[in-house]
Amino acid sequence: MSDERLVQGISDPLERQWEQALRPRKLAEYVGQTKVTENLAVFLEAARRRGEALDHVLLYGPPGLGKTTLAHIVGSELGVNVRATAGPLIEKAGDLAALLTNLEPRDILFIDEIHRLPPAVEEILYPAMEDFKLDILVGQGPSARTLSLALQPFTLVGATTRIGLLTAPLRNRFGITFHMDFYDVADLRRIVERSARLLAVPTEADAAEEIARRSRGTPRVANRLLRRVRDFAEILSDGAVTKALASDSLERLEVDRFGLDDLDRRILLTILDKYAGGPVGLNTIAASLGEEKDTIEEIYEPYLLQIGFLDRTPRGRTVTQRACDHLGRPWIRSGGQGDLFPPSP
Repeated sequence: MSDERLVQGISDPLERQWEQALRPRKLAEYVGQTKVTENLAVFLEAARRRGEALDHVLLYGPPGLGKTTLAHIVGSELGVNVRATAGPLIEKAGDLAALLTNLEPRDILFIDEIHRLPPAVEEILYPAMEDFKLDILVGQGPSARTLSLALQPFTLVGATTRIGLLTAPLRNRFGITFHMDFYDVADLRRIVERSARLLAVPTEADAAEEIARRSRGTPRVANRLLRRVRDFAEILSDGAVTKALASDSLERLEVDRFGLDDLDRRILLTILDKYAGGPVGLNTIAASLGEEKDTIEEIYEPYLLQIGFLDRTPRGRTVTQRACDHLGRPWIRSGGQGDLFPPSP
């Protein structure tokens, strides 16, 4: 592990080997996101029967929920190649042209963080998605001319954690759009049990559920926690993961029963102690914590909102009674405004 958060949904480059080993290869092996997978199965079968490229697919949701895995499964199910890249890596038109012109018929081009494509590159992508052609400007000044290249029919699979940053013209060119939501404990338990089998780690059912409960609704976090608990099991026990060992190990790692770590608690306690529970603006929270505004909004907030520990209001963020109960803090409603003013300890 790097020095990043243990419970972050963002991929750690040092973990890619493990992620590849645990990643399902077929749609039948994919756990969770039932509505997504059931509909996708229909679209895949229809494309196979017609012998056509699948319509362009947009996947959006918090990091770590399986968007990349699903993109590779699409390629596997269709029996085609998947060429993967990321929005920030496509800096100029030539980079995109090189990717598109090397695609075979019905191949998948997967662009992660597609909301970070440069505007000039995005403009070139429009005709490629609509008409499978690439319009490139050759030369400069009065002698400049547009060269149109025919492309093989392909499927663009775009993934984003921030669909609101996608321009409307790009978003409208995707024929299939799926929202990836946080997983429930039952599905995460199945994921932990599957990963434990692949890693040859004896794991009790109750232990798998304990890890699942603390995984923030995120498969990537669940697999990461399983690997860390495995370390404790090998060194402090006989290698088997029991519920007691899983609970003790995760407490030692400061991951509580809701999956919160020190940074989550700092966000909540900052709002409570410095700003009387809120409402307080996101910029103010970021400045108080020394974190980037986008990092808090994209990485920390979604889960806190999902479990009901944080509220967004027109005036800013507020901490809820549920969060105060978990943190052992009193919660007082003020003046009928709905603002939270817990007294400082």
